[in-house]
Amino acid sequence: MNSPAPHLETKGPAPGAPDFLYEAYETVGSTNALCLERAVSGHPGNLWIRAGVQTAGRGRRGRAWTSPQGNLFASVLMIDPAPLARIGELPLLSAVALAEAVDKAAGTLQLVSLKWPNDLLVDGAKLSGILLEAETLKDGRLAAVMGFGVNCVSHPDPAMYQATDLRGLGFQVSADSLFAALAETLAKYLAIWHQPDGFDRIRRQWLKRAAHLGQKITVRAAQEEITGIFDDLDASGHLVLRLDNGQKRTVYAGDVFLSGE
Repeated sequence: MNSPAPHLETKGPAPGAPDFLYEAYETVGSTNALCLERAVSGHPGNLWIRAGVQTAGRGRRGRAWTSPQGNLFASVLMIDPAPLARIGELPLLSAVALAEAVDKAAGTLQLVSLKWPNDLLVDGAKLSGILLEAETLKDGRLAAVMGFGVNCVSHPDPAMYQATDLRGLGFQVSADSLFAALAETLAKYLAIWHQPDGFDRIRRQWLKRAAHLGQKITVRAAQEEITGIFDDLDASGHLVLRLDNGQKRTVYAGDVFLSGE
């Protein structure tokens, strides 16, 4: 039996980003899933979808994402935003945009650090999650969706890592104000990304906020664990580790932990 269609609360241009369309719902299963549904139905993209509550929110690697009222849950759909080989740059772009949006909404400077590829941390505790999903449609178009979940007023207590929220940190930031800031900063960084040296500029912005740079970390990939010093990001945003033997190893995907965690 299919779930009932979500009730549309608001529709129009996105706050802070008039070139993007915007839909807001009280409750959805997943804003990412709804964006992908729009893409399959032929939507041209540049669409933000927000929800007050998600009932089936998800994070990276299929993990559940707790989605209570008051936090920010939003996804943006883009169609053919760049050649397929460059889609892997979007996680870093999204992290830089969200970090700047948090500062803008909270009135802070460099409040968050970035854990590769796109987690926002405050004093080592996770403030947000970002999920990138891409799908080639039947007509050959590439749908890319970036989903943002930010702990504005509450946070879960995951077993794997510490979490935090903006209210608990002393910042009264509503989901509405944070979304408006995010829509604006994401549009800004997408415009930068499309410039000839755009991703290098974004990469350098990411490194300014890098958590664990120069520290020993362990990356848990699908088939192995790799430990080394976080040395750099390569030109495509992949993690570069310096191993104990002095060699460098590029890591394309995985979960990062401080050595010993």
